[in-house]
Amino acid sequence: SKAMQETINRIHDGQLGKIVTLQTNYNINGLWSHPRKPEWSDMEWQLRNWYYFTWLSGGQLVEQHVHGLDLMSWAMQNEYPVKCFGLGGRQSRIDPLYGHIFDHHAICYEYSSGQRCFAFCRQQDGTDIDTSQLVFGEKGTADLNRNTLSGAETWRYSRARGRDRNGAQDLPYVQEHAALFNSIRTDTPLCNGEYAAKSSLMAIMGRMASFTGKNVTWDEAWNSKEDLTPPEYTFGPLSVAPVAQPGKTRFY
Repeated sequence: SKAMQETINRIHDGQLGKIVTLQTNYNINGLWSHPRKPEWSDMEWQLRNWYYFTWLSGGQLVEQHVHGLDLMSWAMQNEYPVKCFGLGGRQSRIDPLYGHIFDHHAICYEYSSGQRCFAFCRQQDGTDIDTSQLVFGEKGTADLNRNTLSGAETWRYSRARGRDRNGAQDLPYVQEHAALFNSIRTDTPLCNGEYAAKSSLMAIMGRMASFTGKNVTWDEAWNSKEDLTPPEYTFGPLSVAPVAQPGKTRFY
């Protein structure tokens, strides 16, 4: 959205001073599931319940919380963490119906310049919902969801009933398509591939740290040989990988 762009631009312009800490939360309730039918093969069952298998969705960190991590990277002007450590587990969704992914993670990302980004996510019914994104600087705090700055300088993006200042709706899903269509019409290619891949890797290294209980560096994640794909893509037998156990599960 234009509101998010202006909020980020003010961070980049130094209105918060040097960034000290970042925090991204994606704490929600549980999601859908499809109980297995007798006629489904292992492969079909996993595909229909794709969210709960690492080889299909990556788990909450990679499928969902990556959006918050992407915002943190944007605020950091595409500087990525050099290492991370994390905690996680599976306490609410323990039935085999929910595959083998964790239902909560807490990751601490560390940057070469000393900042830390704290990332919290969970999918557990009955819990409080919080999807906030915060940037803490030497001079104040930015709330990316509310599009506000507080501290030495106070600012809030100006809207009227959800509309931008010129009266147009400021919806991110509209803005991203407007940018795409403009790039086509003006022959100025718009490529989000590199930062999309790096934000995804940031999420993956967090999952690797949470699953293994080990510190994981950016270079280790970048050079990982881990292969989550099935041996063959056929509608037949397909075993379910065991639930990760920190301290025992390894990454490659």
